[in-house]
Amino acid sequence: MFYPEAIQFLYDLRLFGAKFGLENTFSLARLAGNPQDRLRFIHVAGTNGKGSTCAMLESIYRAGGRRVGLFTSPHLVSFRERIQVNRRLIGEGDIVRLVQEIRPWLKHFPDGHHPTFFEVVTVMALKFFAEQNCDLVIWETGLGGRLDATNIVTPLASVITNIQLDHQQWLGDTLGQIAAEKAGIIKPGVPVVTATDEPDALAVIEKIAREENAPLTKIRKSEVRSQKSELSLLGDHQQLNAALALAVVEVLQNQIPVAEEKIRAGLQSVDWPGRLQLVTRESGGKILLDGAHNVAGAKALSAAVTGWSSGLSLAGGTPKRELQPTATVPGAPITLILGVLQDKDWQHMCETLAPLAARIHTVPVSSERSANPAELAEACRKINPAAEIVASTALADALDKSAGDGLVIITGSLYLVGEALELLGLSPAAHAERGLNEWTHPRPVLLLG
Repeated sequence: MFYPEAIQFLYDLRLFGAKFGLENTFSLARLAGNPQDRLRFIHVAGTNGKGSTCAMLESIYRAGGRRVGLFTSPHLVSFRERIQVNRRLIGEGDIVRLVQEIRPWLKHFPDGHHPTFFEVVTVMALKFFAEQNCDLVIWETGLGGRLDATNIVTPLASVITNIQLDHQQWLGDTLGQIAAEKAGIIKPGVPVVTATDEPDALAVIEKIAREENAPLTKIRKSEVRSQKSELSLLGDHQQLNAALALAVVEVLQNQIPVAEEKIRAGLQSVDWPGRLQLVTRESGGKILLDGAHNVAGAKALSAAVTGWSSGLSLAGGTPKRELQPTATVPGAPITLILGVLQDKDWQHMCETLAPLAARIHTVPVSSERSANPAELAEACRKINPAAEIVASTALADALDKSAGDGLVIITGSLYLVGEALELLGLSPAAHAERGLNEWTHPRPVLLLG
């Protein structure tokens, strides 16, 4: 087997959709020798900020001299991004080997209970991290928490970043229902840290933590504003994620001590592409890439850009990463390139993002679930009739048409940001691998047993 064949095998697992439940993952892990029992985890759930918080935790513990596994999703370009050790992507040869080892085990499952893409990848990651003798694994949920495949582990700490409306078709229509799914990662006696501030959601988390006798630490936004961290990631919302990561490190100091200077070094050097990532074109124009994929993410992006356009630097960066006002960017017209998935609340996202721009290109996302660019354009036109708005046929076309613009913001979906990174030559081309993010299609089947 060669690497493209291994990727095709994983791609074919999409046929089994997403079956929420833990039985398959437990069974597959047993066949792999229960590698999760040889590892320590920090388990991270939440609506927004999971990836950034995971990246901060990984950077802090790696700066502290630990060998750290990182499991996240979706990937921006390469599937290998999902499984990393000390921020080195898993090798193509290891993926081939793991696929070859796991494939025979799938025959043990009866018809109708075939492991899904995410279940297989979860066990691949566990097996790899155990082989690599990781001191700690930063372990991000895929979707939800309670019935997510990642929930077969017992972590050192459970983290819930925040609770917002997203994936309602699978997690519930209210913040309380969504919180109950996310809080399903809470384990008996295991500390919980959250930055959730929505009252209904927080009440659910508090109740489940009490029932599980799990000590709960709550991060307040008001406290974060007065104590900002030196952080390489831009945006005030990242300060809240940093405060959350710092609280986790503090809770675990007795088990995994990290010196104060190493914590600072970790935050100052953390790298997480596609989240307020600034790119400078040869022309001197700027491109800001942000994977805001729901209303809460769009609001965070809007807040950062509004501050910048008012003559401020993008909030939250350290001096080496701050965007100082220049003659060609702040104050100049903003061009927005927007692509969103159809199953997101794209109308409210347009309401949030359209007022930012003088020019708007709506584009399709490279996904079967892409929203129609013409419908996005019409929604933006209603909110910002003064803007020049064009429905483009492809992201590449929109990039060409905006080549001379001072500031271009590409946003609306991590899938779109991944395509942009590829087109801009900032990540190796791996178009076939971006398609692996479509593992939730067809519609998930809920397995409660």
